[in-house]
Amino acid sequence: MLVEDDERIRTSTRLALEEEGYDVDEAADGEEALEHFSAHPADVVLIDLMLPGMDGFECCRQLRQASSVPVIMVTARTNTEDVVAGLEAGADDYVTKPFVVTELTARIAALLRRARSSDVPRAIVFGDVEIRPEEGSVRRADQEIHCTRTEFRLLCELAGSPGKVMSREHLLDRVWGYDYFGDGRLVDVHIRRLRTKVEEDPANPRHILTVRGMGYKLVV
Repeated sequence: MLVEDDERIRTSTRLALEEEGYDVDEAADGEEALEHFSAHPADVVLIDLMLPGMDGFECCRQLRQASSVPVIMVTARTNTEDVVAGLEAGADDYVTKPFVVTELTARIAALLRRARSSDVPRAIVFGDVEIRPEEGSVRRADQEIHCTRTEFRLLCELAGSPGKVMSREHLLDRVWGYDYFGDGRLVDVHIRRLRTKVEEDPANPRHILTVRGMGYKLVV
C-alpha cells in the first residue's frame, strides 16, 4: 500500500512498483489508508510523512496498534529528529525524497524476505523474558510483549549469540537485509524501543547493553 497525497508522485511511484511486479493499493491520506488496510491488508506499507489531516506519524502509530506489517516512511525531511520520530512511531525503515526506485524496491524486497524468514534461534530466556520463535512471540510471565517484526528479529539476532557484541553494520545486514543502504539510526531507535519493552528499567538496561564504539550485546 502506498500512502501519498501528491497524485503525481503517487501515480509515478505506483507505476514504477508495478513494473517491478508489485500489486499496489493507493491512499491519498491517513484515514483512507487505515480504512482500506483494515479491509485489504498489505504486505508492506509506504507512508509519506507530510499528509493532509492525519500526518504520517499518526497514521503509522495507529497502523501499528493493529498490525506488525512492515512500514517504510517516505519523507522529504532529512534531519535526525524527523527520521527518529518516524521510526519511534513504528516504522521499520525510511527513504528520503527524491528517491531512486531501485533503492526503494531493494528496501521493500529486504523487508519482505525477512518477514517470511524462519531463521530464528531456539527459545531463550533472559531475566523474566522468554522468546518463543516458533510462535513469533515474546512473553513476560503470562503476558505477551507486543513487538513489531523488526523488533522481534532484532531481539532474536541478539539472543541467538548471547554475550556476543554485534556491530550496527552486522545488525543492519542481518535484520534489515542490507548494509550499504543502511543507517545506524535504524538500529539505535529499535534498540531503544526494545529496551522499553523488555527491560525493567530501560534507562539502566541489564540485558540489552551498549558496548561503546562497537555495538550491542544481549546478556542473559
